[in-house]
Amino acid sequence: MRKNILSPQVFDPNRLESTFSTGVNPPTQKPKMTWLTFALLTVLSWGVYGILLHKARSLMPMGPETPNAGLKAFLFVCVAYALIGVIAAFVLKARGTNWSFAGPDGNGIPMSLIAGLAGALGAFTLVLALGAAATPIAKGGGGFGLAAAAAVMPIVFAGAPIVNTVVAMFVHPPEGGWAKLPPLFIVGCFLAAGGAFLVAKFAPSNRGGSSHAPAKPQAEAPAANP
Repeated sequence: MRKNILSPQVFDPNRLESTFSTGVNPPTQKPKMTWLTFALLTVLSWGVYGILLHKARSLMPMGPETPNAGLKAFLFVCVAYALIGVIAAFVLKARGTNWSFAGPDGNGIPMSLIAGLAGALGAFTLVLALGAAATPIAKGGGGFGLAAAAAVMPIVFAGAPIVNTVVAMFVHPPEGGWAKLPPLFIVGCFLAAGGAFLVAKFAPSNRGGSSHAPAKPQAEAPAANP
């Protein structure tokens, strides 16, 4: 006798389980490396930032205006920041943002401004560091001349990750407390600090370069015979 396909059937949980168990598992997605691309672009841009900034400072008027050269360069750095901000606004508009800045945990504007102040303050003190490093030793400076960026930037970029990690641990304390910090983390901090010192101390541009070596006195011309 042919079974009616419209007749009610008894629910069989074993049959349902076997149906799902024989299904094809979705393929595992590999993580995209977009974050690494942007991180390397940041390394590139920040890596040349100090050199370009010091070059801009050296092109400003010197003489009586030498103490103001760094601030003049920093002024146009701020203009560049503003231009990037305008571009970011156009990108947000192109993505169809709703222009809301309040999330479930509060408003993101104040903390964004604090982060911007921290970044701008760092750029400002970097200008001061480059200027002080380039100033001749006789005038109370570091005496690095045009090689100031090679001396300053390794210290900045080796110290910043350490500060970033320590502050992050204060915000999100490590599991088990500070006493459970891995010994290799402590070793890494010392290696980063030591590496910054070695790079800044023994960079080829910092060792006897003509950019900051004292000028040799010129020999006096022999007197003309009468």
